[in-house]
Amino acid sequence: MTETVRLAAGDPAPDFSLPTDNGDRLTLKDLRGRKVVLYAYPAAMTPGCTTQACDFRDSLASLQAAGYEVIGISPDTPAKLAKFREHDAITFPLVSDEDKSVLNAYGAYGEKQNYGKTYMGVIRSTFVIDENGVIERALYNVKATGHVAKLRRDLGID
Repeated sequence: MTETVRLAAGDPAPDFSLPTDNGDRLTLKDLRGRKVVLYAYPAAMTPGCTTQACDFRDSLASLQAAGYEVIGISPDTPAKLAKFREHDAITFPLVSDEDKSVLNAYGAYGEKQNYGKTYMGVIRSTFVIDENGVIERALYNVKATGHVAKLRRDLGID
């Protein structure tokens, strides 16, 4: 059993530069000066991940008004992410971490259990990163449904 690294408030957010759903690259340090909500999800176009992405999409205006940029990260290919964006009208960047190196650095990839079986997979997680690139909140094993509303309450938005 491998121990997954977990980030906590005060830790520096691991930097990354990853391909996006539209063929660009998104680099975390380019967002310095802005607050970032980075959320990790297992797979585009699955029921839970779609629910979560649509919740972020529907909350994007209030999050942005409070100064937050939203980024979704998964091991999906950029082509699959582009389909996801088009299918569900996702209005924020989706980044592809096919080798899972960034997900590992954030502690969002590791052992999971489902129906009594243990396997390696993406741990549904959300990271709030401040303007200086420091973790404000690291939330692991979040629920797909209701998480965005809870996050907004916790951040004092609305």
